[in-house]
Amino acid sequence: MKFGVLVFPGSNCDRDMQDALEKDLGYPVEMLWHKHSNLSHFTTDDCIVLPGGFSYGDYLRCGAIAKFSPMMKSVIDFANKGGKVLGVCNGFQILCESGLLPGALLQNANQQFICKNVFIKTDKSEALQIPIAHGEGRYYADEATLKHLENNNQILFRYCDQKGKVGGVANPNGSTMDIAGICNDKRNVFGMMPHPERATSNALSNIDGKKVFEILGLKN
Repeated sequence: MKFGVLVFPGSNCDRDMQDALEKDLGYPVEMLWHKHSNLSHFTTDDCIVLPGGFSYGDYLRCGAIAKFSPMMKSVIDFANKGGKVLGVCNGFQILCESGLLPGALLQNANQQFICKNVFIKTDKSEALQIPIAHGEGRYYADEATLKHLENNNQILFRYCDQKGKVGGVANPNGSTMDIAGICNDKRNVFGMMPHPERATSNALSNIDGKKVFEILGLKN
């Protein structure tokens, strides 16, 4: 498996992602400029990553302009053919704007930018400590969509406390149903607000991010 990491004007976590994937996880990585469009050298065994940041300055809405870039048109086609796509933070916002994932990311409930460590978990995993850094991370979808996500096991991660209790004060942004990450019906497109790439190094005393990549099936 190899990874491609998109770079938009305003991306600021692209090199973090590259460093984590190459140095901590041992994958080959290619940086992909937003004005290019060729993904023919990637197969459905590979993964394209949309990193965090402020693509195109977050004008209009977070991710609203990025979805029209030449590379995103290729990413949408890649995903529709079964290729793996991961969006983190701003990348998650772009995936929702482009229609690859349902719902939207709204302004945090406290109307403030939040940057801190939080805990997330799957229905079966232990609590994982993963950093967040966002101002519009509150996941929202209509009731029918939320019901479909839950019934189809598409809710990948929920916010929890250190002991694994979901919700309450452990939800940092007011996200509906404490959702921190979801996937599509085919389970090849993943979006999450927390940053696993910031938790893959022993130097940071936290490698829980490696477990996130394993849970998503993004490992050799």
